Amino acid sequence: MEIRIENLSYIYGQGTAYEKKALDNISLTIHGGEFIGIIGHTGSGKSTLIQHLNGLNKATSGAIYVDGKNICEEGYSMRDLRFQVGLVFQYPEYQIFETTVLKDVCFGPKNQGLYSEDAEKQAREAMRMVGLDESYEQKSPFDLSGGQKRRVAIAGILAMKPKMLVLDEPTAGLDPKGRDEILGVLRDLHRKQEITVVLVSHSMDDVADYADRIIVLDKGKILYDDVPEKVFTHVKELEEVGLAAPQVTYIMKALRQEGWDVKDTVTTLPEARDQILKELGAGAAFAGRSQDGLTGGKADD
Repeated sequence: MEIRIENLSYIYGQGTAYEKKALDNISLTIHGGEFIGIIGHTGSGKSTLIQHLNGLNKATSGAIYVDGKNICEEGYSMRDLRFQVGLVFQYPEYQIFETTVLKDVCFGPKNQGLYSEDAEKQAREAMRMVGLDESYEQKSPFDLSGGQKRRVAIAGILAMKPKMLVLDEPTAGLDPKGRDEILGVLRDLHRKQEITVVLVSHSMDDVADYADRIIVLDKGKILYDDVPEKVFTHVKELEEVGLAAPQVTYIMKALRQEGWDVKDTVTTLPEARDQILKELGAGAAFAGRSQDGLTGGKADD
């Protein structure tokens, strides 16, 4: 599934005293199988943009093509689009309403017209994808932890078998354990189920760790659209628009300023670990060679 956005603009309250341009001439393409992080300061247009991906917002100008078809053309089925592009809102647990987890996850498939037996089959498959086994099926979703509720909400979208999963701040308000659980679920869905993931987040560390591509928005425009390593070379520019680089990037820059031979474009902990161990190993080897020189190179002498 491919979504191509061409010269998209969106104005809230057009023609009123409260008119505000939220998106300004945006063009981008989302390819099938990508894991994209969208970041930007509050009011940059992140949520407005993703709500165009499944037709919840109608563009003021420009066009959106899904697999080559313009979704704004008369006769295009928005219902079908919303089954293909699953949108998980911020705090999705507020949309949970059924008495059991299984019933809640079944809601989407039943809305697609599936019979109860088929809907339950798809619901159970979706629950397993997010790590909810059969012991959760008859539990009240309101008795679950915050992270578990998020997984129920995500399962409810997955049960409709979307090709793309779009999430607006899915870790907001969660403790570190819940946050890691949700991000782990998204990583597994992307890798194992090959679902396209679009993640809106305020956390630079999260998008650096999980996304293959990062889109930075500022005042409704695309500021950067590239791989994490290249986006986070623009630390000064990001700070000027109220953002930052991942914490590990600042650490690596500090080490480089202190004379360490490490890359200062590192964005993830595994990369930082490898760079530091490599430098420590080089230092140990240098020390060993120096010691050999002092002893004439003969360890037994």
